[in-house]
Amino acid sequence: MSFTLLKPRRLIRIPRSNTLSHSRTFYHSSSTCLNKQVRPPIGSRYLRDEADVFTRNAWDNVVPDPESQAEVIAASLARQRAAPVLDAAKAWCNENPHKPWDIFYKKNRDNFFKDRNWLHEEFPELVSTTRAGAGPVTVAEVGCGAGNSMFPLLAENENAELRMLAYDYSCRAVEIVREHPLYRSPRRGTVHAEPWDLSKPTMPQGLVPGSVDIVMMLFVVHALHPSEWRQTIANVHAMLKPGGKILFRDYGRYDVMQLRLKEGRLLDENFYIRGDKTRVYFFELDELSLLFTGSKMSEAERRITTSPGNETGFNSMNKPTTETATPVVGGLHPSLPHDLPHPLFTTEELGVNHRLTVNRKTQEKLHRVWLQGKFVKL
Repeated sequence: MSFTLLKPRRLIRIPRSNTLSHSRTFYHSSSTCLNKQVRPPIGSRYLRDEADVFTRNAWDNVVPDPESQAEVIAASLARQRAAPVLDAAKAWCNENPHKPWDIFYKKNRDNFFKDRNWLHEEFPELVSTTRAGAGPVTVAEVGCGAGNSMFPLLAENENAELRMLAYDYSCRAVEIVREHPLYRSPRRGTVHAEPWDLSKPTMPQGLVPGSVDIVMMLFVVHALHPSEWRQTIANVHAMLKPGGKILFRDYGRYDVMQLRLKEGRLLDENFYIRGDKTRVYFFELDELSLLFTGSKMSEAERRITTSPGNETGFNSMNKPTTETATPVVGGLHPSLPHDLPHPLFTTEELGVNHRLTVNRKTQEKLHRVWLQGKFVKL
């Protein structure tokens, strides 16, 4: 399989137009390694020569050749659709979504997921909340798991007025968070964890609506049934202050994990159960844009923009070009809600994070796709 080698890119913000409901922001995580002895940070590992592909474990901004990838996608989807999850098993998974996660955390505790030490690069506003003198600020993570996002922040926190809230519908996950030394004795600020299902029409116990500055939604919405998205968006909107921000990251359409899922895993279009019975949905950009803003991304927002002497751009899954070379993604989920009182949010950033990970021992190439966004409450 051949690959398209994308040029290094930086984050651009194009001023908001009066004719658009949200700002034109083109996403790319950009970092530069100035010291060759230091491992390059995430976002700056550019594959300029395909002959070098197995010299590192991962490369940024590399997408597969569209023709060969289209064949892989078609074959994978045909195989999965030929053997979907049986109705009885599907009903159990959708009626008891928290149980597989309780089992997962009972088995793995905090040993499965790595701490998200990339947060400072992708979401610098989180770092700002931890600085000395930052003042009163409340950060909530929904779907906190074992605390792999919150504890790296708490470990560096210098802000005595930082309030960190953590929620998960797995009671076992919340127990693990509460057992952590930084939870029992934070360096500065306060931290509170509580079981809460963000897809239910109730607020977390003790939380005052409109009191949160930042909500982290990192690899959480994929675990929800599409019919639960409406209440989820309504809940996080209610949590936030006006001008409060959602930091979002989740799985993108045709990520290698989706294409590798076996027969007997398909619950619905682009919605699956893994081997451990946890659920996973693979999003496309327009679904996220519609969920948070009520409108699809405009043609202007999809367009690749290049400034003279500054290589920049946006990797759109929906409008492939000779540079992005990503197959056209088809179909919005039919359960996508259309009755939310939009506009609820404006889009500060929304885009695709492509990454090529390689197994140097087996000479295997894996194409990862994540969607990342920042949404501001109106």
